[in-house]
Amino acid sequence: MAFSKLQFKPGVNTEVTSYTNEGGWNNCDKVRFRFGFPEKLGGWVKYSLNTFEGICRSLHAWVTSNGSKLMGVGTHLKFYVEEGTGFNDITPLRNTTTGSATFAATNGSTTITVTDSSHGAIVGDYVTFSDAASLGGNITAAILNIEYEVVTVPTSNTFTITASVAANSSDTGNGGGSTIAAYQLNVGINTVVPGNGWGAGTWGRGTWGSAATEVTGGGTLRLWSQDNFNDDLIFNLRDGAIYYWDESAGFANRAVNLTTLSTTAPSVARQIMVSDRDKHVIAFGCNPANSATQSKLIIRFSSRNSATDWSETGTSSGGTLFIGSGSEIVRAIETRREIVVLTDSSVYSMQYIGDPLVFGINQISVGTSVIGPNAVAAVNDLVYWMGENRFYVYDGQVNILPCTVRDTVFSDFNLTQGEKAFAAVNSEFGEITWYYTSASSSTNDKYVTYNFFEKVWYFGTIARTAWLDRGIKPFAVGAGTTGYLYNHENGLDDDGSAMTAFIESSPVDIQDGESYSFIRKLIPDINFLDSASGATKEVTFTLKAEDFPGTGYTRTSASTVDSTATQNHVRLRGRAVGLRVESTEANMTWRLGSPRIEIQPDGKR
Repeated sequence: MAFSKLQFKPGVNTEVTSYTNEGGWNNCDKVRFRFGFPEKLGGWVKYSLNTFEGICRSLHAWVTSNGSKLMGVGTHLKFYVEEGTGFNDITPLRNTTTGSATFAATNGSTTITVTDSSHGAIVGDYVTFSDAASLGGNITAAILNIEYEVVTVPTSNTFTITASVAANSSDTGNGGGSTIAAYQLNVGINTVVPGNGWGAGTWGRGTWGSAATEVTGGGTLRLWSQDNFNDDLIFNLRDGAIYYWDESAGFANRAVNLTTLSTTAPSVARQIMVSDRDKHVIAFGCNPANSATQSKLIIRFSSRNSATDWSETGTSSGGTLFIGSGSEIVRAIETRREIVVLTDSSVYSMQYIGDPLVFGINQISVGTSVIGPNAVAAVNDLVYWMGENRFYVYDGQVNILPCTVRDTVFSDFNLTQGEKAFAAVNSEFGEITWYYTSASSSTNDKYVTYNFFEKVWYFGTIARTAWLDRGIKPFAVGAGTTGYLYNHENGLDDDGSAMTAFIESSPVDIQDGESYSFIRKLIPDINFLDSASGATKEVTFTLKAEDFPGTGYTRTSASTVDSTATQNHVRLRGRAVGLRVESTEANMTWRLGSPRIEIQPDGKR
């Protein structure tokens, strides 16, 4: 009898056959690699018990001059500034009417019909009433003078809301003649649906003859970009207006359209950024200075240290740049030395060069793709992104990033929801994780991770829609799909519940697979360091045997391994053996080493 060590290559590889991947891992969930060995992911807990409305797709944190730690939170319904775990609604107003809104109630019903000529509201919008008078019964002024969500829109002049109490027969008034109705920005959509027809979606998206990607239901998918300008916040509704929030005015102050503060600022843009090095506000894919029509390949920047001066005179350092390749700017991202601009088919480098030109821009690559504006991440001077069928890295030049799980990701990818893909940097562990929508889902439910420390890949299932790396916040922050933020790498569990984590290998030939072997004993090599005191520190080791390559496992032997185990007796026969390690217990974590199996020859048939 002899002992054979099961040593596996770091990372997961699903690009080759299981036989070719001998000595490698081919499946996992909620597992990462450190120092070449797999271990269970860290856990997460709710950031707070406070929730926000909508699906979050943008997070940005900054520290003000007085030490306040703030975070912008953009959802498809609202925009918030978080402080002290509270979400403060600063959603801009699109319109305010005075004295024109009236109310009609029906006895016994909570539905109230609001009449306000050309209100412009859509279902799901938010409106706040003030100075409304009682309708005479249950529907008092206090009931009316709050924020409401629009439930239905029967006509362009009417919409309905739902009161907290039912009206009675005395509710016959109209709320008075001085009602102020403050309408918030129209809500955005959160799901892209496939459309048919010529021109529905960008050229080259998807396969020939398939449904093109088209957004319906009121515009494009609601996405935000944001950055702080000193203590204040400047943010942009993708392909919409740019907004400015004055921190000194407090949370009762809503953000305002930048054009109300500046006659020269762009009125529409795809993305906004504040250049860290030179303090210019930069608008990507905006309208030119002499036109209100958006050009998705134009870049404009403000004068240095000004968010409101966008003039291009001799006293201003504002200016305009033009992109010559592609049909639209998808994303710009800043590194320590430059701003990398990605279009739908090319990559540009934008650099500060000083007066008089201020910025220069050069094309560095063509023939690339990017799946969506949030699928891009910068780490130091490198930029990583997810394309439509592969991954890329820019390190001075653009290269395809070799990926050992590419087929697994893109064969189970909902391209229609590609713009929801989000790149998340977890600098503590050297990871870039792309959260994306699988083929059977309409929201982000899976992830794929590139570990740039280890240069390996792995994947799994976690639902996250936005991310903020640790730094200003003590933990990395991820946005869930139910109105909560989560602190990641905090604890060992899924918000207090046990998580299932596993990793599974490809088959390994036993003594070159020439003969059958009988496995009698397993010597585990695993530790449970950092597990909570009193936790059940155990995992399940499952050995699987097969007779011939590609025929599948025919026999299995599972055994529980705890912190005291020195050996497990098994009975398994085959030419090759695979290993699966799985944990389901709460308050524990593990790291796998190099287990050994005791084998003896068992003939050739």
